[in-house]
Amino acid sequence: LPRRIGMSVAVGDELEFRAVPAGTGDAADLVAAMVAEMRDLYDGLDLESPGMPKAGPAELGPPDGVYLVGYRSREPVCGGGLKRLPDGACEIKRMYVAPQARRSGVARALLAALEDAARGMGYRIARLDTGDRQPHAQAFYEASGYRAVGNFNNNPAAAFHGEKRLD
Repeated sequence: LPRRIGMSVAVGDELEFRAVPAGTGDAADLVAAMVAEMRDLYDGLDLESPGMPKAGPAELGPPDGVYLVGYRSREPVCGGGLKRLPDGACEIKRMYVAPQARRSGVARALLAALEDAARGMGYRIARLDTGDRQPHAQAFYEASGYRAVGNFNNNPAAAFHGEKRLD
């Protein structure tokens, strides 16, 4: 189980999660890789276009957000962020696992670390979304306790919107 260690969360001896500003260093590299993968997967989708939900360094940073980078043997292998929604819930954004770390439990650990960070920031509800070309992501989120809700963020590329109570 994850445990809080200051501004980082350790998962066993394998992964360590650290808050890193989303626009810098390892966090920026992971976000860029995620954005590029989504652009390829969704035929040129621009996650930064005016019609898309905002999830840049300002949204994924203090005081109401955070971006976590997961390190394995000091190498960044995953990342994801939290931002505040107008109704006081948080949204998980830019969740990404590097290809070499996939299918090893890293995504589950990342989601748990993000949920733990959200609880630590006082959030009681987490929301997220994913597109129709990522059925594995939807299945993962549903298996992790996220239940389908309406389109809370007006994301035109999302086919599944999920919500989980963090009590």
